[in-house]
Amino acid sequence: MVKHIILWTLKEMSDSEKESVKAEIKAGLEALKGKIPGLVDIKVNTTGRLASSNADLMLDSTFENEEALKCYAKHPEHVAVADSKVRPFTANRSCLDFEI
Repeated sequence: MVKHIILWTLKEMSDSEKESVKAEIKAGLEALKGKIPGLVDIKVNTTGRLASSNADLMLDSTFENEEALKCYAKHPEHVAVADSKVRPFTANRSCLDFEI
């Protein structure tokens, strides 16, 4: 099994815009469950952020193996969500992939 963790910082925008963008990212990415082979679980954390945080939201996903993660990265449904709901609104992205 492989974990794929992403932390994003959003671009400058109003608090209400940030909440809307976070909700759209969460809905878009979590809707991929069951649509992409090898994707075991996918969750986006958008709430409960403490003041000590330096990221706005987190993707926590699990894949059957590294090959499934590579397929997810290129899968058209994932690319569509990333291109329409994530990339236009994020300023920074950090990634940690590891075996469990």
